[in-house]
Amino acid sequence: MHPSDVTGLSIREARELLDNGGVSSVELTRAALDRIGEVEPSVHAFVTVTDELALEQARLADARISLGNAAPLTGIPMQLKDNISTRGVPTTCSSRMLEGFVPTYDATVARLLYDQGAVLVGKGNLDEFAMGSSTENSARGPTRNPWDLGRVPGGSSGGPAAAVASGECFFSLGSDTGGSIRQPAALCGVVGLKPTYGLASRFGLVAFASSLDQIGPITRDAADGALVLNAIAGHDRSDSTSLSGEPTNYASCLDHGVEGLRIGVPREYFVDGTDPGVERAVREALVVLEGLGARVEETSLPLTPYALAVYYIIAPSEASANLARYDGVKYGYATPTASGMWEALDKTRQEGFGPEVKRRIMLGAYALSTGYYDAYYLKAQKVRTLIRRELQQVFGEFDALATPTSPTVAFPFGERTEDPVQMYLSDVCTVPANIAGIPGISVPAGLADGLPVGLQFLGPHRAEGTLLRIAHAYQQATDWHTMRPAPATKAA
Repeated sequence: MHPSDVTGLSIREARELLDNGGVSSVELTRAALDRIGEVEPSVHAFVTVTDELALEQARLADARISLGNAAPLTGIPMQLKDNISTRGVPTTCSSRMLEGFVPTYDATVARLLYDQGAVLVGKGNLDEFAMGSSTENSARGPTRNPWDLGRVPGGSSGGPAAAVASGECFFSLGSDTGGSIRQPAALCGVVGLKPTYGLASRFGLVAFASSLDQIGPITRDAADGALVLNAIAGHDRSDSTSLSGEPTNYASCLDHGVEGLRIGVPREYFVDGTDPGVERAVREALVVLEGLGARVEETSLPLTPYALAVYYIIAPSEASANLARYDGVKYGYATPTASGMWEALDKTRQEGFGPEVKRRIMLGAYALSTGYYDAYYLKAQKVRTLIRRELQQVFGEFDALATPTSPTVAFPFGERTEDPVQMYLSDVCTVPANIAGIPGISVPAGLADGLPVGLQFLGPHRAEGTLLRIAHAYQQATDWHTMRPAPATKAA
């Protein structure tokens, strides 16, 4: 196979070529970099492209392969979302506030991938500080959906999802606070997995909402997701919220099929405003699962309608606290025009943060303020507990839940920017998993109006093996995950 033909392969297919000498990591990496050069003028999935570092890592990977010491990800070109710290490589969170900031350490997940010999080709674009559902909030400009350059890729991990979908890398890591891995994966026609809270270390992830954030993989299929999750899952003493115990070998869970598994379909996830094409694709996917031997039954989660309100109180509250550190003194942007300390602090934050980040800081500060803490933040935490209990109860009856990932397909740029509430509704199917800390995965399940539809599976704590098993069985019976967008090579 010619190196220029490899950028659409799965990790497993690339691994086989690398191991049998059909291609070198340097050739694979050059092919990915060439692909980036072709499509970036239109897709804009990267904030930073790390050409020299990637080729250096690829040469080391080839040496490792020649010695017979290759790990599953050795020599595989990857991308990391630009809120994951990388030593010596800028980490900007797509914000003016961190423009030019270069960390002195690697996030734990980055180090684990480097330990396997994975090759970093660059950092992925995102909504500023991961706050958004469309990647329109990036200070570096929006990422475009490779299926339709006039539409959003989802967010906040829009860059990672678009990069994987357009063949610019073989996998990426995103972060998911309220759906920011799964929703863009759905809109771009790839696979996105949010692990159980604490399964993958958050050390080195720039914090948005610390009780909700989780790092996870974006890949072309579920089997690739299992390989990447194997690499990044595990206890980390640097993260006080990291789960203890040995993680599962997720790749070994894939081939058990779904015979006899109980899959619930909560009616509340088919919300008002769900695109008819989305609902049709999801319903057809459920028929496929039944044909494979799964027991699919409708169920109810009555508290689901409250999840979005709970999320948009807790997440901004935690964001307002986490983002207080950006004051123009320690690192990042500092206004050049202030005459004193307090003016410098005010102007730095006015000029450094974009509108959506400011909106969420103000919402959070209000919810935490004297006189409103009990009415908003404390009440939201109580409802959060009720939502967790409701999900725990339903998982006593079902092995997993199946829902749409997003109620709509990718929407046009600008359609929701003037209506934040409508934008927030993009997360209605994904936020409950973050509130409860449970795992969720989105897989491609068809097309509506020529655009990808995502099917979401949710499971109880540490049920990633079951979710990957269901997703893989579905993908063995369908070919939606093999679809690729037409080459997006024209400047937008």
